[in-house]
Amino acid sequence: MGMIHRGNDELKRTMKSRHLFMIALGGVIGTGLFLGSGFTISQAGPGGAVLAYVLGGFLMYLVMLCLGELTVAMPNSGSFQAYATKYISPSTGFTIGWLYWLSWANTIGLEFTSAGILMQRWFPEVPVWIWCMVFGIIVFSINALSTRSFAETEFWFSSIKVTAIVLFIILGGAAMFGFLNLNGDESAPFFSNFTAGGGLFPNGILAIFLTMVTVNYSFQGTELIGIAAGESENPDKTLPRSIRNIIWRTMFFFVLAMVVLVALIPWKTAGLVESPFVTVFDMIGIPYASDIMNFVILTAVLSVANSGLYAASRMLWSLSKTEMAPSLVGKLSSKGIPLNALIITISISALSLLTSVVAAETVYVWLISISGVITIVVWMSICASQFFFRKRFIAEGGNVNDLKFRTPLYPLVPILGFVSYGIVLISLIFIPNQRLGLYCGIPFMVACYIYYHVIIKKRKKRKTGEDNELGKAQ
Repeated sequence: MGMIHRGNDELKRTMKSRHLFMIALGGVIGTGLFLGSGFTISQAGPGGAVLAYVLGGFLMYLVMLCLGELTVAMPNSGSFQAYATKYISPSTGFTIGWLYWLSWANTIGLEFTSAGILMQRWFPEVPVWIWCMVFGIIVFSINALSTRSFAETEFWFSSIKVTAIVLFIILGGAAMFGFLNLNGDESAPFFSNFTAGGGLFPNGILAIFLTMVTVNYSFQGTELIGIAAGESENPDKTLPRSIRNIIWRTMFFFVLAMVVLVALIPWKTAGLVESPFVTVFDMIGIPYASDIMNFVILTAVLSVANSGLYAASRMLWSLSKTEMAPSLVGKLSSKGIPLNALIITISISALSLLTSVVAAETVYVWLISISGVITIVVWMSICASQFFFRKRFIAEGGNVNDLKFRTPLYPLVPILGFVSYGIVLISLIFIPNQRLGLYCGIPFMVACYIYYHVIIKKRKKRKTGEDNELGKAQ
């Protein structure tokens, strides 16, 4: 390994405000919305599905308010991992960082599998794994080229998705109220599907909690704005604006899209089989609707993989800066890219591609469950970090008015966010096919804490001791 020149060990600030906003939005609008929404509707019923997304959006709003204060005060590519290390404990920071990295490495593989399945619509004879490999190489190359190439690609990927969702809401809304006919049917559905087949909550209120993990998985990615902050221009100006925008726009897209979906598709027919979005466009009778939507979902899936690879590699890089990951992943290329971190992340993602070979649907739900659990734990840590940050900030004589972005209603917001996500986590015990997230997540977290205290902490102590000895000798 050659020596890295001094000054080349920091990431470059090349992202603009438009990149920052679209990266966070692009990280969110993916398979969770386009494919996972069918599962939510079939489980929670019409009213339950909309309410689940409203609740999920509200909880995401609380987390983003907490992350906003931390990120604007300390823009750092380690983001919530660095904040957890500083304001909760180093062992918690270590665990959060590795959990988050694992979650994205797993999600990237899932997205490639989804992309491969989507391509089978046009090329049924080509195996899924070949598409996984092709897309893997493309997404890796975009990330390896430069931060700017990643940001620019993500901007356009996200633009396609956002345009599609806006069109879906407009056309679906028109069909819902009778301005467009559905497959030659003269009668407009209005809100009839909300009450048909058992009413708003056919499976009871409890069913809403049972879908919250899938819904939280849908919102995973908003926290990317914290990681991207470390490479953005003028973070104190661009971040507050991007965070406020991301909150209300995400809520707008998700909730309105769900209302339209539920109004046009009877809840009993919505499932994991096909994207409910494709079904609606087909019903409206748009020529090549399914192909157009298939392309949009493909860009959505690749966009999430693109964002995920970016986020995971930056998290690994950040962990190495505080000696919580091998120094090898902390090396940057001449263009300021953590290349080794990228290579390791994409290699681990390749392992989750086995889902396309082994029990695809079962494993898909399991992997979503694991990522959902990790997302909840990460978001709980963001709420806790903000709570302790503000407490310490005031204790050290800081003036709250000096903070450029302030979490409102402190300490209610961080406490409410932390407790609410805690309840969602506990609810997993009662969902048989989601328990796996806990069975895998909890032992992994315990292992991280043990590893930190047994190995990392001792290594750091020894290094501090050696440095002190060297200081005395000089």
